[in-house]
Amino acid sequence: MSDPAARRLGVATAAELVTLAVLLGNLATVHWAPLASAVGPLHGTAYLVTAVLAWQLPLPRGVRLRALVPAVGGLLVLRAAARRAPGTAAPPSP
Repeated sequence: MSDPAARRLGVATAAELVTLAVLLGNLATVHWAPLASAVGPLHGTAYLVTAVLAWQLPLPRGVRLRALVPAVGGLLVLRAAARRAPGTAAPPSP
């Protein structure tokens, strides 16, 4: 996807997933409060940025609403955007 807005959405989605993995890993293992205090706000910010960036894409409203699904919303929007992007379809076979 060459759209700059979609690339930014991809970065925000990756940040949301990584911070979620850190939070869940911390919860499942040592449950270190300072780590949760540091990463929790980062995760929340990444979630909000993902939702805002999804609304900047020229996609139907229903697709953009998927960005509000926690943890996987950005991935759902990116997948839908890739399906709708021109030039992403396989060329016809001869």
